[in-house]
Amino acid sequence: MSIRPIYLDCHATTPVDERVINAMLPYLKEHFGNPASINHMYGWEAEAAVKKSREILANSINATPEEIVFTSGATEANNLAIKGVAEAYFQKGQHIITVVTEHNAVIDPCKYLQTLGFEITFLPVQTDGLINLNELEKSLRPDTILVSVMAANNEIGVLQPLAEIGEICRERNVFLHTDAAQAIGKIPLDVQGMKIDMMSLTAHKIYGPKGIGALYVRRRHPRVQLAAQQHGGGHERGMRSGTLATAQIVGFAKATEIALESQESENQHLTLLRERLWKQISQLEGIYLNGHPTQRLTGNLNVSVEGVDGAALLLGLQSVMAVSSGAACSSATTAPSHVLTALGHSEKLAYATVRFGIGRFNTIEEIDRVGEHFVSTVHSLRKQGLKVRS
Repeated sequence: MSIRPIYLDCHATTPVDERVINAMLPYLKEHFGNPASINHMYGWEAEAAVKKSREILANSINATPEEIVFTSGATEANNLAIKGVAEAYFQKGQHIITVVTEHNAVIDPCKYLQTLGFEITFLPVQTDGLINLNELEKSLRPDTILVSVMAANNEIGVLQPLAEIGEICRERNVFLHTDAAQAIGKIPLDVQGMKIDMMSLTAHKIYGPKGIGALYVRRRHPRVQLAAQQHGGGHERGMRSGTLATAQIVGFAKATEIALESQESENQHLTLLRERLWKQISQLEGIYLNGHPTQRLTGNLNVSVEGVDGAALLLGLQSVMAVSSGAACSSATTAPSHVLTALGHSEKLAYATVRFGIGRFNTIEEIDRVGEHFVSTVHSLRKQGLKVRS
């Protein structure tokens, strides 16, 4: 029997926690009703489960249950927020601000809106991955209707100053949306205190099921109106039609509950493992930490290595660990990560990047094995003289 590699790609997805699976099972078996079926017990059971889950998710970000709109994930939530605001408020203005290091689920909807005549400002980031708040203020215009800034970056783990950004946007009467897919359950989130108007969430980054997410949409002070992007039944206050996935919603809520209960201890555990790994691999010459050294997710370690080929590095690592590269690949082309090039990295260095996503179930023994293998692999590749691609 082959030994599976150590999983260190928790920014891509996480294993479903056993407690989450146990919470979901009854709604896959005996309580399988449609929550919109209001004429019998099966529907009532599902409706009650959805209502309770909505309350849990709302409480986790200091919102009200009515402000939670369930979606298939953060990508759909981002699309609903960005396109929904654009369509609902295009007569007020057609200018949107976002950041060059956003996830493609934000960048691509913005680029789509450009084809419809909207103007998009893509804010640069500093070398540590943080935006310059003065640049944000200067970019705001009378016709700006939306600012979208990611809470925690999916590649380099950098945490943007949401409260300060929220203050700037509220003063100028501009809606603030944040993609918090990587942040929910890992850092404190308060939509009231941070003055956030829309927030995209997902379950599978916090040991919940795939295929379920949510969008927080502020109902008052100010009220956000969204044009629905999916029609057919008027579910979710008319903003997102479709039969609700009761079991996945229950799993999302349970995963959120667990994450909040263990947030402090888990962050301590992840920080310990991350610093232990960094101490081992930082002894290498020509290795660089990407992103702000402290203002980042505790489980994130993103490094670039000089003097090795990125593809060869990943190939050398894959027998021991499951990690991601900084490069975004498709079947036709391979391009360096837009996040890393935005930090000022050359394409050569961006290709030779590894993202470690350390998670809840990783151990010290695993981290030590990963660190040892990483160092030996880099030494071996450099000895062979495999250079970074030009």
